[in-house]
Amino acid sequence: MCHHCVIDSVKARMLSRRDFFRGSAAAAGAAALVATAAPRPLFAQGMPMKAEDLTHELHEQFPTFDGQQQFFMEPKYKIDGDGYNLNYWRLEEHCGTHIDAPLHFSADGRSVAELEVGELVCPLAVIDIRAKAAEDPDAQVTPEDIDAWVAEHGELPEGACVAMLSGWTEKVGGDEFRNADDKGTMHFPGFHVEATNKLLEEGRAGAIAVDTLSLDFGPSPDFAVHYSWLPAGKYGIECVANLDRLPASGATLVVGAPKVRNGTGGPARVFALV
Repeated sequence: MCHHCVIDSVKARMLSRRDFFRGSAAAAGAAALVATAAPRPLFAQGMPMKAEDLTHELHEQFPTFDGQQQFFMEPKYKIDGDGYNLNYWRLEEHCGTHIDAPLHFSADGRSVAELEVGELVCPLAVIDIRAKAAEDPDAQVTPEDIDAWVAEHGELPEGACVAMLSGWTEKVGGDEFRNADDKGTMHFPGFHVEATNKLLEEGRAGAIAVDTLSLDFGPSPDFAVHYSWLPAGKYGIECVANLDRLPASGATLVVGAPKVRNGTGGPARVFALV
């Protein structure tokens, strides 16, 4: 985005970069203006003071669900001879840190371009299952995990993204990220369909996120979470990084989803404001 575009965008929201880092009095005023212009607060808890990157660097060897290369980059023009650098990309939509749009697992769900901007900026609830994932790579987020989070932090904020922190980020550089056995079955954590059904019934969450390759756990035989969550009009994020740097409650998620017509998802720059 160009410099002038950034300035115009910030002015449109009545929140300048200077105001963003100003003292509490100015911050409170800016937050009040945002609150009057939207059905829910833009920020999960007060005004954020820092940003945490939740996105893995995408490269040609990044692990994929099917084990095959999904991202290719070839130089098209080079500074030496052409006067500038430009690469040609070829990729599958669901590689690296990426978003799953409702259309990914439904016949007529919304494409990634049809997601509202307000859905892509939302409160973040981080559910930590690292302890049980360390003992069992097939561990899943269960309704009991959600209940435990609510008991400690209160009700899920409206429109929240519920993220699974399993510790899998640490494995991204090796074969343990896919963690396939001799038969090719992968073993990594994900959401249990009973947990996402609970979220759907309660109606407060708008998205779920995982630090693994799939919303469903590795050995899932039927993609039950994908087939229930996405057709309900919700979206998901896979291969999220650095969730361990965030508080369990209080951060605001920002998803830089690609606005591609008829896209079922795509690589995204995801970060959190704390």
